[in-house]
Amino acid sequence: MSDTTVRVWDPFIRIFHWSLVAGFTIAYFSGEEEGVLHAYSGYAVGILISLRLLWGFVGSKYARFSQFLYSPGEVIQYLKGLRSRKPDHYLGHNPAGSWMIFALLISLVMTTVSGLQVYGIEGHGPLAEVQSGAPSIAADIRFIRDARADDDDADEEHGMNHEENEAEEEWEDIHEFFANLTLLLVFIHIAGVIVASRMHGENLVRAMVTGNKQTH
Repeated sequence: MSDTTVRVWDPFIRIFHWSLVAGFTIAYFSGEEEGVLHAYSGYAVGILISLRLLWGFVGSKYARFSQFLYSPGEVIQYLKGLRSRKPDHYLGHNPAGSWMIFALLISLVMTTVSGLQVYGIEGHGPLAEVQSGAPSIAADIRFIRDARADDDDADEEHGMNHEENEAEEEWEDIHEFFANLTLLLVFIHIAGVIVASRMHGENLVRAMVTGNKQTH
């Protein structure tokens, strides 16, 4: 029986996938500069992830999270199949791939949120005014100090700045950790795609471009 071509990945999933690849790559390699490019590529990643989470509930069949929720036993069984070179074939995400998708989404969410926290403490972005009121309080303290030339107010400002610096450093560490974790997961994901493509005799990269896969 000849193989049949099936449309698996809808346009949104394909555009999301490759846009996320570009957005994360730019954000990661511009991280040392911490400039506008890094900030806006981070915003792009955050928007993409938000849309993907929504699409996971209202999107097409193979895009929905309910379609690739696999138990640990199913993941182990699939990995055993890979080891014996007789893995079950899945049109959508296979069990191992599905867990990787969820891991990537969680890691990217944490990377984005921690990045927004750092940016907010620095007085930028949507979280600038909700960082426990830190930017506005610091501004008020500076105003009081300049108006009254009071040494106590200057000491209070110094303490506030110290707390802000500590908070910023903590969030930067969290941001860096999840950014590096995401990169590691990406490498594992790529390796998994290569292995699965060879085992199943299909080009999974091309499928994410065309949206089509072959039934076996």
